[in-house]
Amino acid sequence: MCGILIIGAGQAGASLAQKLRAEGYGGEVTLVGDEPEPPYERPPLSKAYLLGEMEKERLYLRPPSIYDDKDIKLRLGTPVDTIDVRKKSVMIGAESLSYDQLALAVGSRPNRLPYAMSRDLAGIHTVRTLADIDRIRPRCRQGAQALVVGGGYIGLEAAAVAAKLGLKVTLVELTQRILSRVAASETADVIRAEHQAHGVDIREGVGVECLTGDGRVSGAKLTDGSTIDLDFVIVGTGIRPDTRLAEAVGIDCDNGILVDEFGRTSAKDIWAAGDCTCFPYNGNRLRLESVQNAIDQAEAVAVNMLGAQSPYVPVPWFWSDQYDLKLQIAGLSTGNDKVVSRISEKGRSHWYFKGERFLAVDAINAPRDYMVGKRLLEMAKNVEPAQVQDPDTDLKALLRA
Repeated sequence: MCGILIIGAGQAGASLAQKLRAEGYGGEVTLVGDEPEPPYERPPLSKAYLLGEMEKERLYLRPPSIYDDKDIKLRLGTPVDTIDVRKKSVMIGAESLSYDQLALAVGSRPNRLPYAMSRDLAGIHTVRTLADIDRIRPRCRQGAQALVVGGGYIGLEAAAVAAKLGLKVTLVELTQRILSRVAASETADVIRAEHQAHGVDIREGVGVECLTGDGRVSGAKLTDGSTIDLDFVIVGTGIRPDTRLAEAVGIDCDNGILVDEFGRTSAKDIWAAGDCTCFPYNGNRLRLESVQNAIDQAEAVAVNMLGAQSPYVPVPWFWSDQYDLKLQIAGLSTGNDKVVSRISEKGRSHWYFKGERFLAVDAINAPRDYMVGKRLLEMAKNVEPAQVQDPDTDLKALLRA
């Protein structure tokens, strides 16, 4: 018996393997990853790990011994070269591994600067893998000058850590403001002010024209004509789904590997979960980049691989830690036409609506607002904008209304 083969040993792949065992699957489970490390958490990489507050072993999702205990075969540092859909096998170098069912949990790849801009100079870093952060850490010395490209969550979190480590940080965002694709201007204003209070030079509506240096980056010319000296660059311009293996064998892809509500791809006995997938959601298709989606979708796919017909219907939620700000987000704000703010002494929240329909909430140091907003979305319960905006409203009472 060939069993189940999982390509991708990240959060989704590890969750899928463990769920198979938790559901009583007794066949062979093989988890193949191209990194040499056992499955680990990514969110702390650009925060606690980069700060030096977390040891590498604490990043691991489970003690490495648990995979032997659960009879999950780990194949690490072994990227899969090809999939043979007809023979139901994959090639790792010269070795062929057969499967009964295959799951793609291959995640995403970071966007990189174009060659014309970077010329492959040394000292240009992404923040996706453990190896990426290990290359950045020695550069983060007091007084060093760092350029962060991209004002989304990845770039902002990296900038916050660099500033806390005493670096001189310049962050450039090509669009007119930070977080323009994912958050309201009200949320962006709070985040921007916190960064500026910590000395980060944020330049919006400005991009990188080119990087300069002799073998190693030492400066940048920006699109507004200004130049800056620097010691290294962090590229935080987002990620894209890794569809290379799927596309090579003709699996349907469009902004990710296309799956149905159960996690099946267009190829027989091949499933997918996590960042790499684009799945049905509210009559459209959605790709989510979040830890919780990776876990929940992987677990849903696991039970469906074992015969369940359980649709995956998420309530998206995310978080970001920057300095003393904890930003928690529930729902998706896409398509909103109204934002109302709820402000207290301890924190604030911004609630998104389309017409009178509640879509999402951003909560900054306001955990109660976040929890109520998330619960309202889970219950598919609406709320009036004036209610959440009124500081005298008991938010918990909205759940009982």
